[in-house]
Amino acid sequence: AAGYSCTRAAASLGAWDIIGIGSADVVLVQVKNRDWPGAEEMEALGGFRCPTNCRRLVHRWRDRQRLPDVREVA
Repeated sequence: AAGYSCTRAAASLGAWDIIGIGSADVVLVQVKNRDWPGAEEMEALGGFRCPTNCRRLVHRWRDRQRLPDVREVA
């Protein structure tokens, strides 16, 4: 709906579950249930090399919530 072409790579042992490519940027998304990633995983996501027009996000879905909590990885 936001104009991104997306591919799902969940359970692939890669760093990112969803990759969205838009006309102006790229979005990498890691999806979690209940808990945020641990310190080691957040460090790996933060160290992932990508272009400057790329956003790295973690979406945490909690029980009975309509929308995820979202954090941008620095």
